[in-house]
Amino acid sequence: MTQDTIHATWGDWLAAEIAQAEPDGVAVWYLGCNGFALKSATTTLYVDPYFGDGDPPKLIRMIPVPMDPADGAADAVLVTHEHIDHMHPPSYGPLLDDGGTLYAPRASYDSPDYEGDLRVGSGKRSVVSEGDSFAVGDFTVHVRDADDGDAIEPVSYVVEHDAGTFFHPGDSKPAAAFERIGDEFDVELGVLAFGSVGRIHHTGDGETRPTKWYMTENEVVEAANALQLDRLLPSHFDMWKGVSGDPKALHEHVSSYRYPRELEVVRIGDRVDLGSPGVVPPSTHR
Repeated sequence: MTQDTIHATWGDWLAAEIAQAEPDGVAVWYLGCNGFALKSATTTLYVDPYFGDGDPPKLIRMIPVPMDPADGAADAVLVTHEHIDHMHPPSYGPLLDDGGTLYAPRASYDSPDYEGDLRVGSGKRSVVSEGDSFAVGDFTVHVRDADDGDAIEPVSYVVEHDAGTFFHPGDSKPAAAFERIGDEFDVELGVLAFGSVGRIHHTGDGETRPTKWYMTENEVVEAANALQLDRLLPSHFDMWKGVSGDPKALHEHVSSYRYPRELEVVRIGDRVDLGSPGVVPPSTHR
């Protein structure tokens, strides 16, 4: 299913909130699913933005579509792997209309789940692989390995800024690379995909069967400790009917471990800042 049309439940509110923000360091918005927007004083990045409707009955979207990407803009979009809720041209394409660059592994260009135009020309596409580093404005992005058995070529991103370091491994399970990343970088805020084993309808064969796409509570704690996370932000738990999880359960689960230092449970549209724990209220509520 190509899912060409975006239906923004919230109109242009969130896009305007991101555009008008003037963070002292780096502001991070959770877009639902596994999508994030990062904004500094000069630069805006999006990681794995997905504003599609899903593909019922297999993928039934449980949360609103928070914005139309045509109302936003990015200096770069980072894609972790080829799955449609991470590499979705109608979601990232409009964000790059003003000249930004799409960064993704080779398989995301060659074998995307999406059927149709990739929306950005070759001059705006950059192929990344494990070990790469590059600058986007005042961010430095390091590409590292990930372990997602459902993906062809998954990668993770370490995004460094003077205000702190953000880590996003896509839908990775605990990976051997995480200990190396934890030793190499001082990761302040790490995103980990959390969910449950649920029954998903597979349209190819018409069967409904147990499916595990994301990390369990035990795996999230294992990954957070390998990465030595200061702050853990669970993601993806909210998105699909049948594999959702309750991130509040992680409070008890992480309490006896050294990491993470803090658990940040957020909902779609929430903003957190690097260097300062807690949810930042939207401008209309401050």
